[in-house]
Amino acid sequence: MAVIHRTTVKPTKLELLTAWLPSRTWYAGGSEPELTKAGGFRLDDPEGEVGIEFMVVNDTAGPRPATYLVPLTYRAAPLDGAEHALVGTMEHGVLGPRWAYDGCHDPVLTGQLAALIDGRAEAQAQSVSDTPDRDIVRSYAGTPPAPTAFPAVTDTPRDTELAAADGTVLLLHRVLTPAREDGPPLAPPAATGHVAGPWQQPDGTRAQGVFAVLRAGARV
Repeated sequence: MAVIHRTTVKPTKLELLTAWLPSRTWYAGGSEPELTKAGGFRLDDPEGEVGIEFMVVNDTAGPRPATYLVPLTYRAAPLDGAEHALVGTMEHGVLGPRWAYDGCHDPVLTGQLAALIDGRAEAQAQSVSDTPDRDIVRSYAGTPPAPTAFPAVTDTPRDTELAAADGTVLLLHRVLTPAREDGPPLAPPAATGHVAGPWQQPDGTRAQGVFAVLRAGARV
């Protein structure tokens, strides 16, 4: 289960994201984001080596406030072949040096996200150890298990698309949009599965929406 250490991290995650976000295709704010933490959740690495966090941040630097989903992994050593996905390095007060990566390019995160969607993994609270996050909802209508490897990663103006070898697509909404209906957001039409959850908007109100959508290829 995810263990949360009460310690210092230098630079902070928000400081890393402030420098990194303007380089993203889907970022619509100014050259210097003004970020606050708005929500998110964690997943466990079955091997216990990689930290997995889905961070939601609000940005008030652009012409209108925006909310972004930033999946991150934290590693004790560089991930081979992932230099292009490095968000930055940090010094953790307990764990020492940590390499933070855009999790869409980290096979541990994408595999565990697929496991969350099809029910083999459970979302964990972002800031409390050993505590499932009951606010995160998921669905899966395919034949288990879902593909766990998504080698092709493409950023669009609002999303990141990850493609498996069989044509299955895992779509992560980078720019989050609150759902209009009451109750937990449902999977979009023609989706095989989805993940949704809440966050706090810049005005302090609670919103919820879809974080990720799975659309099946030939396998499901």
